Amino acid sequence: MIIEKINSPADLKALDYRQLEILATEMRQLIVDSVTEHGGHLGSNLGVVELTLALHRVFESPDDMILWDTGHQSYPHKIVTGRTGGFAKLRQADGMSGYPSRSESEHDWIENSHASTVLSWAYGLVTAEKAKGSDRRVIAVIGDGAMTGGMAFEGLNNLGHAGLDCIIILNDNGRSYAPTVSRLGESLVKIRNNPVYMRRQARLEKLLAEIPIVGGIAERGLDATKAAIREMWEPTAFFESLGVRYAGPFDGHDVAAIERALANAKEMSGGPQVIHVLTQKGRGYGPAENDPIKRLHDTSESKPGSFTAAFTEAMLKEGEARPELVAITAAMPDSTGLLPFAERFPGRMIDVGIAEQHAVTAAAGMAMGGLRPVFAVYSTFLTRAFDQVNLDAGLHSEPVIFCLDRAGITGDDGPSHHGILDMVLLTKVPGMTVFAPSSYQEIGQMLHDALEITDGPVAIRWAKTAARQVPESEVGSGLNARQLRSGTDLCIVSVGKMLDAAEAAADMLAAEGISVTLWDARVVKPLDPVMLADAARHPHVLTIEDGLRDGGVGMSLGDQLAELTIGHAEPRVRVLGIPAQYIAHGKPEAILSELGLDAAGITASALSMMNADQIASI
Repeated sequence: MIIEKINSPADLKALDYRQLEILATEMRQLIVDSVTEHGGHLGSNLGVVELTLALHRVFESPDDMILWDTGHQSYPHKIVTGRTGGFAKLRQADGMSGYPSRSESEHDWIENSHASTVLSWAYGLVTAEKAKGSDRRVIAVIGDGAMTGGMAFEGLNNLGHAGLDCIIILNDNGRSYAPTVSRLGESLVKIRNNPVYMRRQARLEKLLAEIPIVGGIAERGLDATKAAIREMWEPTAFFESLGVRYAGPFDGHDVAAIERALANAKEMSGGPQVIHVLTQKGRGYGPAENDPIKRLHDTSESKPGSFTAAFTEAMLKEGEARPELVAITAAMPDSTGLLPFAERFPGRMIDVGIAEQHAVTAAAGMAMGGLRPVFAVYSTFLTRAFDQVNLDAGLHSEPVIFCLDRAGITGDDGPSHHGILDMVLLTKVPGMTVFAPSSYQEIGQMLHDALEITDGPVAIRWAKTAARQVPESEVGSGLNARQLRSGTDLCIVSVGKMLDAAEAAADMLAAEGISVTLWDARVVKPLDPVMLADAARHPHVLTIEDGLRDGGVGMSLGDQLAELTIGHAEPRVRVLGIPAQYIAHGKPEAILSELGLDAAGITASALSMMNADQIASI
């Protein structure tokens, strides 16, 4: 097999186009097999195989900096850069990341898994190289919807304004710009991507400008003529108005054609240029080609019994009862469980693209206008829009509901996808209510309760893992915590999905003769005063959360207990949570165990706290 002989980009240059076609097929098969076994991103990677081959045949990585946005389309890049063997442990603990990783390869410049950032990276790197007097090339590949994010346009604007040399590959797989279809359009593409033509044009413009008296008029006339042609035949006006040269579109599955376009772009200088390529997500794999949504983004879908499935069910129920309810997504209607809502209520699900900041402020506007917007988003992606959450939804007291999927330790996608900041941030927003369900059944109740709150924003956060199942009689309502057992020695306060581990730890501690009280916090802002008063009567309090420990719920509870017990015996409080560090990919339960957030770790922490107090009292 040809793929077994590819250990670096240099190995590609000895292959002819027939061999490259065979290699592309082998690469696709490896990607399909690996994602089928380990999960990950399928369609986006299958679509960029030929583009990746052409990039690495024309440019000299890692000396030339190839940057990927979004990073989940980098699997072919990993194969070409010598990591074929790593696919056996794709997204596994101590295995290969599903995104570019600087620790894996010198060919991975940025660890880019949050979309729309690459043009800002490119601007920064080109600026740095220019300051050093280097002519090192920077190639930014942007696609899979990343151009819908506002940050991409900010970076593009700066590149054009500065006139910095940078090659931008616009990977248009159906979520960016429409193709130009005409014979004249095709011929213009070839002319404008030809460096000889561009040099001649520059000389002509210089000569026109130097003509006495009428030179300026002649030059402007030439510019106006070119602009008119562009407006009529090419989708270039937007880019070129920002000072970015445009060429395309090119067939993204024709290696020879892309190579010619890239080689021409490589020869040109004088500012940034966009090379527009058309690719097909899921290319070469029937199930992915034929499903327009579910198999093209991420193979990890909502599963029966998951928190996400409970959210889907709850949205359908509330949507029937409340015609003012609308759902918002930032390019992830499938993963957040909103597709059934969109099908049931046409026109009431709004996809704003990869634009979380816009989504939040737009939701605040909808709420101000009388709608009840529910923004379903991964926890890690909402942190990109915290300013809008705080100052648009929060400051204006708008009843926007933020439904945060993948909160806590998410596992296979690595440090960029763990949702460990949401409770630290959202609990600091004045007027914000934050729910943390521990079971499938609570999702529906909490969404209903959130919709009853009309004087400020609300967040509901849940984990990616399977949901605890409880009888309806155990589901609380309103802003109340729920007490599961009562004791005298130790009070455990659990947040969200950590309840299973907390309950198991309580059993283990009871076996050691320790009398335990166990609370399911349910609402982490505001904390239930009844729960706080009960915790205050214990000599020891232990809190457990799957969010960042520093500044999290446990520390807030400890502060409130200190205030509550002024003049009285203050309980010893120990806070368990996620440490302030970047946590690599792995299975969620394994990571939590390593952090001491499983039943055994919780038990050990409780015993060490109580034993230390006993020793200190002797």
